[in-house]
Amino acid sequence: MEIIPTEGALGAEIRGVDVAAPLEPKQVAILRGAILEYLLIFFRDQRLTDEAQVRFSRYFGHPEPHVRQRSEGDSSAREIFVVSNVSENGKPLGALGHGELTFHSDLSYLPRPGSLSIVYAVEVPLDGGDTQWANAYAAYDALPPDLRERALELKAVHRHGEDAQNPDVPASHPIVRTHPETKRRATYVSPQFTRHIEGLPREESDAVLESLLRHVTRPEFVWTHKWRPGDVVIWDNRCTMHRREPFLPSERRILKRTQMFGDAPFLEL
Repeated sequence: MEIIPTEGALGAEIRGVDVAAPLEPKQVAILRGAILEYLLIFFRDQRLTDEAQVRFSRYFGHPEPHVRQRSEGDSSAREIFVVSNVSENGKPLGALGHGELTFHSDLSYLPRPGSLSIVYAVEVPLDGGDTQWANAYAAYDALPPDLRERALELKAVHRHGEDAQNPDVPASHPIVRTHPETKRRATYVSPQFTRHIEGLPREESDAVLESLLRHVTRPEFVWTHKWRPGDVVIWDNRCTMHRREPFLPSERRILKRTQMFGDAPFLEL
């Protein structure tokens, strides 16, 4: 096994591992350690059945069905959520289309958001559809001191743009969270889901969020993955957020995702 850092804001490529094959405990321990160190790892040129993807995902936690309603043409494996703009025989193969998806941490609009996400690329566009990840550890470490001190005291409400996706009680999370394994602090706000800061007048809330969001999406915190068919990417939502670049609707893009859920975000002072 080789671990090759991207030399960007986060991420490492893993070589010499067939993720469809059974893994030894030592291999799993190395991969888990690499995720904690690099926040994201990826493998090229893999071939996965749905069953193999679910089996591989279980090395890193308990994959659970996505909270979104499944499409008629979706995977037969309940743990797999298909991200796709493709329809066949009049049935969509998945969801989320071809447009831009702004920066977010998966499922932060839930009381118990996503922890690890694992995506297998089946088909990708010739152009566009790249995914960018932001390093939320680095964003926190580089916060101006006055903004950092203020952020440590605040919580924000996260909501999905589609009301049907939201829980009855809006999810509220600390703006800075402690990673439960590394104990490092990371920013936890996103343009996609963070709506307002609790306890602040709307104008003040908007101003603080604007400053935070402008900071956490600075180019030096961001790394771009250019997808190839056969890619498998694992990332840690507790210390990253990501966005998708748009692509032409005439291009086909099919990704298969498994999702682990974590505990409620918290901040240790």
